Amino acid sequence: MTANAFAAGATLVSLAFACSTFERWLVRRRRHELAWSVALAMFAIGSAALWAGAALGWDAWSFRLFYLFGGVLNVPFLALGTVYLLAGQQIGDRVGAVLCLVGAFAAGVLTIAPLRHAVAPHRFPEGHDLFGVLPRVFAGVGSGIAATVIIGGAVWSAIRLVRHRGPSRMAAANVLIAAGTLLISAKALFEGLGDDETAFAAALASGISVVFVGFLLTNAPVHRAEPDAPAALTAGGLQEAEPEPAGAGSAQGAP
Repeated sequence: MTANAFAAGATLVSLAFACSTFERWLVRRRRHELAWSVALAMFAIGSAALWAGAALGWDAWSFRLFYLFGGVLNVPFLALGTVYLLAGQQIGDRVGAVLCLVGAFAAGVLTIAPLRHAVAPHRFPEGHDLFGVLPRVFAGVGSGIAATVIIGGAVWSAIRLVRHRGPSRMAAANVLIAAGTLLISAKALFEGLGDDETAFAAALASGISVVFVGFLLTNAPVHRAEPDAPAALTAGGLQEAEPEPAGAGSAQGAP
């Protein structure tokens, strides 16, 4: 029951988070917001698969969905948003094209990859027990590199804010985003709550909630009447900036 509650919480928070970022994309059409919306929708699908497995019993397809969307694809697409912010649209588009191709290949692999044995309905399934090498490489390498990009970008952004005397609220938001990303994979911190399934669900729910708080801390109200107002966007955060006089430079502007 505890695992069900945490998995349900992770699903609902990530779904609300995805809706928030998608709403901003509809208004401003900034590509990092679309990348984050896609990633958070994937997170919601992965969390929903965890919820279904915990509540109804695991099978091969709930495990494959959970592994693909929760362990392979969502973190790289979150990192793509950071790439857009740090490196600009041209590099972001190239990385995004490669990521889509690799992601499609990974989805095909996860769909047809043989399982070493049947999925036990009432036991939390893990990739190292059920999958061969290639699916686990996608999960480990992809998520590891992507998490490094997200955390490094958020920490770098927070340092820039402090050095340029930016709002402390924004620095705190970026620290929360980095901490939440780390927390998502910190299952060991929650092992005292019960079995592996409960610990994993608690890590997901806690981590995505912390990231969402960081997002909300940076999320100024969207004014549809002023869609072209400039914004200082930082990796791992959405920092709204006040309009500057003509010719003035922004110390925190994104590429």
